[in-house]
Amino acid sequence: MVIRMDMPPPGFSVSPQAASRLEDIVASQPGAHGPGAQGLRVAVLAGGCNGFQYSFALDADTRADDTVIPAGRARVLVDPASLDLLAGAELHFTDSLMGAHFTVRNPNATSSCGCGTSFSID
Repeated sequence: MVIRMDMPPPGFSVSPQAASRLEDIVASQPGAHGPGAQGLRVAVLAGGCNGFQYSFALDADTRADDTVIPAGRARVLVDPASLDLLAGAELHFTDSLMGAHFTVRNPNATSSCGCGTSFSID
């Protein structure tokens, strides 16, 4: 069962900056507006220097148990286990002198590495 959301699930959101950048990325992909259009898969995986790490990847396959979150004209795909660890978090896009990248602002993270991709939860 695919869960389609008109609004983000409580506790996980996509910032306007992230939605705008994701729209640009998806629009540049083949089949950008067709049924196999890419979405951004956001996942939390075991690993990194603090126990968990974020993973971001373009994915055209929506899995049966995914939550699909609209992000402007694009979409964010999240599996159930990752969604639990993303409660209260926001997907954001940062463009600075240090580079341009997606980040997750996660209030559940009790510590994180300097680059922001690895975190721990007590």
